[in-house]
Parts: sequence; C-alpha cells; structure tokens
Amino acid sequence: MIGIIDYGMGNLRSVEKGFLKVGINAHIINKPKDIDEAKAIVLPGVGAFKDCMKNLESLSLLQPILRSIQKGKPYLGICLGLQILFTESEEFGRHEGLNVFKGKVLRFQTNL
Repeated sequence: MIGIIDYGMGNLRSVEKGFLKVGINAHIINKPKDIDEAKAIVLPGVGAFKDCMKNLESLSLLQPILRSIQKGKPYLGICLGLQILFTESEEFGRHEGLNVFKGKVLRFQTNL
C-alpha cells in the first residue's frame, strides 16, 4: 500500500485519485505507524514550508518520514513535499527542513 501523508495541507484527494485511476492501491494516512507500515510514501505539496514542518512535527510524523527515507523506502515529494527534504528554506524567513539533501530552498527573484 502507498501511503499519502495527510498533514492538514496539500492536494491529497487529487493525488489519491491519480493513483486509483491507474489501479494503484493508495490510502491517505496520518499516523506514525501508518508511515512505518506503508510500502511507499507520498507527501503532496501546497502550502508554506514553515507550516508544513510545524504540522508534521505536531502530528509526530517527521521522524517516521525521515526513518523511512533512511531505510530506502520509496518517497515521492510533490512540490513542498520535495522542498522539505532540503536543509532549509528561506520562504517567509529561515526554516529548517529534514536535511536529507544538503542545500537551501531559495525564492525566485521577483524581477524574472
């Protein structure tokens, strides 16, 4: 089963429908044990970096996510779900990420 992590943000239903459309068993999850038991995990995006990290922490999901990644469990981070894997973000101030990848998520210059 693929676990789509519900942290109070993100486009959960769109991701779930996409998996179901192609015949893949995917469920929305929000408990540490569900992350541990899933064969793969997906963290959908939409929202602010700081709020994402805060919500994952308040639900006690940060460590299970990190542990799963360290064990080599497949992980798909969509938008914000990818960004939190970096060391930090400068979105609305400086905020720490999971530090799976060394680097900083930078905001695009406004004069592009």
